[in-house]
Amino acid sequence: MDLELIITSFPKLLSATVVTLKLLSASLFFGLILGLLFAILRLNNNKLVSGFAYVYSYIFRGTPLLVQIFIIYFGLGQIEYLRTTFLWVVLKEPYWCAIIAFSLNTGAYTSEILRSAFQTIKPGLIEAGKSLGLNKIYIFTKVQVPIAIKQSLPAYGNEIILMLKGTSLASTVTLLDITGVAKFIISTTFRPIEVFIVAGSIYLFITFLVHNLIKYLEKKYRYQ
Repeated sequence: MDLELIITSFPKLLSATVVTLKLLSASLFFGLILGLLFAILRLNNNKLVSGFAYVYSYIFRGTPLLVQIFIIYFGLGQIEYLRTTFLWVVLKEPYWCAIIAFSLNTGAYTSEILRSAFQTIKPGLIEAGKSLGLNKIYIFTKVQVPIAIKQSLPAYGNEIILMLKGTSLASTVTLLDITGVAKFIISTTFRPIEVFIVAGSIYLFITFLVHNLIKYLEKKYRYQ
C-alpha cells in the first residue's frame, strides 16, 4: 500500500468533488421539477396524459443510466439537424449532456416516489380544504405538496444517494469528476487500489452527510 500516493491523491480528488456536487445538485434540481410534473401527469384522469407520463418513467427507469448518457452525448450529436439549431450549444458540451441524462433519469424515479406519496394522502383532507372554500391550486401547494414531500423523504433520500453514485458515470464522457480524476491518476501511477480507496472514501463521506440530513429532516417533520 502506497501511503504517499493516498496522501498526494487526496487534494486532487477533493477538488474534483466540486464538479461531482455541481452535477448532483443541478441534476436533482431539474429532476425534482420533472418528477413533480410527471407525478401530476400520472395522477391525471386522462389516460393519454397519464400514459405519456408512464412511458417516460418506464423508459428511463428501465434502461441503464450509462446507455442514456451515451445516447444523449454521442447519439444526438449524429443528427445533422440538431447541429444547426440552438440546441447544439448545449448538446456539444459533455457537462450539459451529463446533466440532461442525470435529470431525466432521476426525474423518472422521483415522479414515481412523488406519485406514491400523493396517493397516500387521504381524500378527506382535500375535501376538508374544499369545504373551507379553498381553491384547487391552494390545496395542492399548501396541503398536498407538503404532505407528499414529508411522506417521500426516506425514498427520495435513497434516490439522492443513488444519483450521487450515478454521477461517477460522467467520467465516461470526459468529465473530470471524482471518478474521472481518479482514472487520470491511475493512468499515470498504475496504482488503482490506493486511488480508488480515496475516491470511495469521499463518496462515502458525502453519502454519510446526505443520510444524516434526511434522518434529521424526517425527525423534524414527523410530527408536523
